[in-house]
Amino acid sequence: MKTYRLAVVIEKDEDGYFAYCPQLQGCYTQGETYEEALANLEDAIKLHVQDRESEGEPVPTTDSISVTSVEVTV
Repeated sequence: MKTYRLAVVIEKDEDGYFAYCPQLQGCYTQGETYEEALANLEDAIKLHVQDRESEGEPVPTTDSISVTSVEVTV
């Protein structure tokens, strides 16, 4: 088994949580809670990576992840 380090984004909205992996186009999911969204995304990532591997496609990885937010007044 191989381990991959991938960035994920989880956003809260009025319907729950939306989660996606920016490095894997089309790899996204949702959940009613943060934990559910994260677990769903882990499953989606595993399926996505397995599909890429079976097709002989490379899987993008990240050596370092930095996340921040900015506040802008307009």
